[in-house]
Amino acid sequence: MFRNRLKVLQRPLLAALLAGATALPAYAESLADTMVAAYRHSALLEQNRAVLRAADEDAATALAQLRPIVQWVAGYTYQNIEGFDGNSASISLQASMTLYDWGRNAIAIDIAKESVLATRASLVGVEQDVLLGAIRAYLDVRSATEQVELQQNSVRVLGEEQQAATDRFDVGEITQTDVSQADAALAAARADLASAEGDLEVARESFRAATGKFPNKLDPLPPTPKLPASLASAREIGQRTHPLIQQAKREAAASELGVAAAAAERNPELTGSAALTKQTNKTQATGSSLESDVGSVSLNMSQTIYSGGRLPSAHRRAMAQRDATRSSLLNTARQVDQAVGTSWANIDVANAQISAIDQQIVSARQAFQGVREEATLGARTTLDVLEAEQILLQAMADKITAVANLQLAHYQLLSSMGLLTVENLKLGIPTYDPSAYYKAVKDAPFTSRQGESLDRVLRSIGKK
Repeated sequence: MFRNRLKVLQRPLLAALLAGATALPAYAESLADTMVAAYRHSALLEQNRAVLRAADEDAATALAQLRPIVQWVAGYTYQNIEGFDGNSASISLQASMTLYDWGRNAIAIDIAKESVLATRASLVGVEQDVLLGAIRAYLDVRSATEQVELQQNSVRVLGEEQQAATDRFDVGEITQTDVSQADAALAAARADLASAEGDLEVARESFRAATGKFPNKLDPLPPTPKLPASLASAREIGQRTHPLIQQAKREAAASELGVAAAAAERNPELTGSAALTKQTNKTQATGSSLESDVGSVSLNMSQTIYSGGRLPSAHRRAMAQRDATRSSLLNTARQVDQAVGTSWANIDVANAQISAIDQQIVSARQAFQGVREEATLGARTTLDVLEAEQILLQAMADKITAVANLQLAHYQLLSSMGLLTVENLKLGIPTYDPSAYYKAVKDAPFTSRQGESLDRVLRSIGKK
């Protein structure tokens, strides 16, 4: 009787176990939605956009050094000479300007521009990190959700197994040892379920940190991104487009200019100034008041002859910094090349794992069915059934992990090639224009019309 009952239970129980890895509800939030949410939510992106705007202002400041400085100066002086009071007041309008500095300010402007371009490249790198973090959070939630459902099905199946073992024990078909083994397997499954549920909560928190909200229902994974034709092509793309390499190149260029700037500090400097002053002098002794208007124009040329070793030291320091940035560029190129190769290898490994696990699942399923059939005939023990079931369950869990790893490896490859951006992924949302603010401030605006243009840019990026 109980053997017949076990045979009746066998097929629905097996179906419940196998359905755990595949029967997922309809989802609504896609991977693209998650990346868009992360892009819009990221405080790290906001921070680095502000850093870029500061670099834009450095370029404007460097340009302003070529322009005249106009200022007003007011003064008042009181004097007492041999018991007589006197005072004087003056107000003047002064203008000064560097007329020629043998290239010093021009080099400073070029350095500032290279720094702007380096900071833009750094911003792209941050964007890649934000999107990759969102992808990892999405995959972690999906994988954790599937693991929970798999473990829930395992608990249900083992609960039925435990009840069947108890029934068989009651009629004397098996021993108390078999029942205890079923009890232990059920308790272990419940512990695994609790662990899986904990992993899901952790994954949900990571998702919220990346996107600003907890995940709702998630869509199935999209097709993996298209790969380059070969590893060599991927390496070439990485060397050409990766933002860290672009940043290192700009920093190296700026350091080369820094050497020229340090050398230019020894050059002369020609400055001009003009002033218009209105002065009033009053003397108590005579009771008179004298007013005068004074205009002046002057030219000055200066050059440092001896600096106590400061200028040669600054020149040597600039050359050392140049050497450091050159080495940094080489090291960055090597790291990017390694990252491309590693990601490519991870894709191959994940594909191979999935193929092998698929075969393992087919074999484990057949073994599980066979062991259960034999157990109903008394040729197998309860422990044999539980072990076969555990092997099948583990294979299914490994498949979930391998599929997530394959998807992540594809996006890691895009990141290592410098292609994991909103624009390249065609996510269909407005993106931050890194040149808009620079265009508004590059001429060091002062007039009201230029100021209004800058205000519009600030409003468009939500900063005013």
